[in-house]
Amino acid sequence: MPATPAWPPQSTPRLYVESELAPGPLRIDGPPAYYLISVMRLKAGDPVKLFDDKTGEWLAVANTVSRRDIILDVAERLREREAVPDLWLCAAPLKKGRIDWMVEKACELGVARVVPVVTRRSVVDNPKHDRLRAHMIEAAEQCGRTALPELAETIKLAALLRDWSPTRALFFADETGGAPALEAIRAHPGPAAILIGPEGGFDSDEREAIRATNGAVGISLGPRILRADTAAAAAVSLWMGASGDW
Repeated sequence: MPATPAWPPQSTPRLYVESELAPGPLRIDGPPAYYLISVMRLKAGDPVKLFDDKTGEWLAVANTVSRRDIILDVAERLREREAVPDLWLCAAPLKKGRIDWMVEKACELGVARVVPVVTRRSVVDNPKHDRLRAHMIEAAEQCGRTALPELAETIKLAALLRDWSPTRALFFADETGGAPALEAIRAHPGPAAILIGPEGGFDSDEREAIRATNGAVGISLGPRILRADTAAAAAVSLWMGASGDW
């Protein structure tokens, strides 16, 4: 006898919705509807996975598909909202494209919060939060997350350090040398943040201010000079491997 096909199939599209999900009808319009109708070619009876960053992931089935909107029947909850490792990524805004990649990878890797931090050598001081959030949503849809990272308001480095809680380790990528990252992370378990500077790095005064912050730990990410976005992904990966949900 042929095996019963998996339901829902692996190819089921996955979509984030703003409203809190519960069993019953749900209307989808705008860009999400365009994606399902024109890109995924959704038809009546096809399944869709939904998540809302509140209640977890749900299975819905397309009831009515028109040119501009879709009525979905939300049927059952597949998963509760995930428990998120308590890691923040505090990073200087980068040029468009690189910062988009960085927040996408931060979401995929499992961070709880992304904090844009303006430094003296930052080339961008006002990142577009709507665009960054859109990239994180797309990443969460693709990687199966049920919880979106919080996107904090942009803050200046001095203000971030002034209000820093010593109960959260602040691992900062120090170009002048620091403890091997994996060793430092293992030596400081618990809530943490990773601080990544801009393309030109922190200046000497900023570096001294960071070092003077209670909870700050300078780390090295190896012998090679990494781009800021690469350094962010590498540091988050090391923390997740040592302390996260990997």
